[in-house]
Amino acid sequence: MSYLRFCLKNGRWLGAGFALCFFSSFGQTFFISLSNGEIRAEFGLSNGAFGLIYMAATLASAATLPALGGLLDRHPAWKIAAANILALAAATAAMAFSTAIPFLVLTLYLLRLFGQGMMTEIALTATGRWFAANRGRAMALVTLGLHAGTGALPFAYVMAAEGLGWRGAWIAAALVLLFLALPLSVLPMMRDRNPRSDPLPAAKSEVRDWTRGEVLRSAGFWLILMAVLAPPFIGTTLFFHQVYLTELRGWSLGAFAAGFALMSATTVLVSIACGSLIDRFSALKLLPAFLLPMAASCFVAASAVGEWSIPVFMILLGISNGASSTLLGALWPELYGTKHLGAIRSVTVAQMVLASALGPGVTGVLIDLDVSYPLQIAAMGGYCLIMSAAMAVFVVTLSRRRRRAATVEPLGPQPGPAFERIDPEPRQP
Repeated sequence: MSYLRFCLKNGRWLGAGFALCFFSSFGQTFFISLSNGEIRAEFGLSNGAFGLIYMAATLASAATLPALGGLLDRHPAWKIAAANILALAAATAAMAFSTAIPFLVLTLYLLRLFGQGMMTEIALTATGRWFAANRGRAMALVTLGLHAGTGALPFAYVMAAEGLGWRGAWIAAALVLLFLALPLSVLPMMRDRNPRSDPLPAAKSEVRDWTRGEVLRSAGFWLILMAVLAPPFIGTTLFFHQVYLTELRGWSLGAFAAGFALMSATTVLVSIACGSLIDRFSALKLLPAFLLPMAASCFVAASAVGEWSIPVFMILLGISNGASSTLLGALWPELYGTKHLGAIRSVTVAQMVLASALGPGVTGVLIDLDVSYPLQIAAMGGYCLIMSAAMAVFVVTLSRRRRRAATVEPLGPQPGPAFERIDPEPRQP
């Protein structure tokens, strides 16, 4: 099925997921950091101090998220989406009226919880349940909302702040959530979709539905998580300290801002291509490769000093972002089923929020301690290479075991403990 036919047939559900991802931008780091300079000036905060405040608020949101994620397994997604958008609108309005640091911390906590956390959790959990045979394509199209927000909303914020001031821009964001995000997201979701309307290809099989407890006891889950946490940590760090990086290199902020649009365009193209690859091969098989462009991006950003490097590392970053956004949406239901997907995804999203919190906080403190920021970025690139190698070993080992399980009739206790530690499928009783 072509993307056009797929969109025409499933427009209401894809549009709802797209809208949720798009409007999650008001709680994403790239949008909040647009007010970074004004917030630090108004509250008298250094880069490190604001980074620690931001980290604390984000850590608190990550701790809260698993308790809310399970609601998606017990209640209709549209009801959770409606309540969440109202809460996010209240948080954006609160930012406009924050005058004390404790209130600022609370506001950041609510923005991170209901924006980056729950908005994307609702979108990807619902999409994972709505689609099976074409889950890769669906995730690619839905997560385009994240990239569209990254490309469009910084410019919109700048224009609003010029006319209304930075506080007025946050009030405008609250109005957008109430009068655009609420109807565009909730109304299409009120009609559910049966994923069995698109039968699974013969090459694909349904997986057993894991509980959250089973997933948390699986060493394979935590190994995969170590890889998938790299993009939120690295991306958030680069976005949060973008002003510092431009000052360090002597780049114009306009040239760096132009790189965002280039990164977003690359992300969109790669995301769509990745969706088709996932439907053809599976998300698991693509897992070892998605961090390699990010590693190259870090090495370029760490070593190059000319403005020519901005489009280079932004394109490389866009390739990994596009692959990871689609890949990670399809990976968890592919491995663990959909019955408890809300509870399982809430753990993964919480960990990703945690990673995005640690990035600005840790690097901000290291910057204040005069630790070279380019050296920190290079270390991030090295981590990506290590995790790519680990994922390659993991996937090969798992594939071999699955082939043996499919061809050999088990005669005794299954499986050996060495494989239990890495296999994302527990024994059947």
